[in-house]
Amino acid sequence: MQKILIIEDDRDIATIERDYLELNDYQVEIAADGLAGLERGLHGDFDLILLDLMLPGMDGYSVCRRLREETDIPILMVTARREDIDKIRGLGLGADDYIEKPFSPSVLVARVRAYLARYQRLTGGQQRAKPELQVGGVRLNTETRRVFVDGREVELKNREYELLCFLMLHLDMVFSREELYERIWGLEAMGDNATVAVHINRIREKIEQDPGHPRYIQTVWGAGYRFRGQ
Repeated sequence: MQKILIIEDDRDIATIERDYLELNDYQVEIAADGLAGLERGLHGDFDLILLDLMLPGMDGYSVCRRLREETDIPILMVTARREDIDKIRGLGLGADDYIEKPFSPSVLVARVRAYLARYQRLTGGQQRAKPELQVGGVRLNTETRRVFVDGREVELKNREYELLCFLMLHLDMVFSREELYERIWGLEAMGDNATVAVHINRIREKIEQDPGHPRYIQTVWGAGYRFRGQ
């Protein structure tokens, strides 16, 4: 049973969220302030976190930033704020998406289910059957999320790792920027799919011997990108 942490100080809202999620067979725990939520989020082995922005003790932005330093599980912000700058700030701190109050409980459950499935697709499923991927000198361990190039470990940010892992799981398949943006950042993520090109370039700088003439992540002009198999 997948575990979800709700960090919400409004007892009525937290109860509604919990009840609907439990009806859909999720195990749910509630933390009523930011500090308690951060502590549980860091040590509770959860699969997804629903995080309110306006919290006593520590606001949702600060909680999100600290959580992202330690974990890459999905974080959905629940907010009554409608200003785009607040949403962009939350996404910039590492939240995967946001849900505006008031919300439909069925929409909440659907959004939770979608992000859990996406996260499992990126870090589980096929990957559990094949915990280590290797092409040439690039070796990626899907259990430890560590990447090595010619025996030397390289550090990738969360999205860089997810993008590299996805491409290595689909060797020689060509994906457009739009497809990669949808797969990695999500259908409702806010931003420009040009960010895909930025992340591709960062990965190339870390894994390619000559980033200007990449051996592994190749551009297929007019179509997108592929990770070239042997």
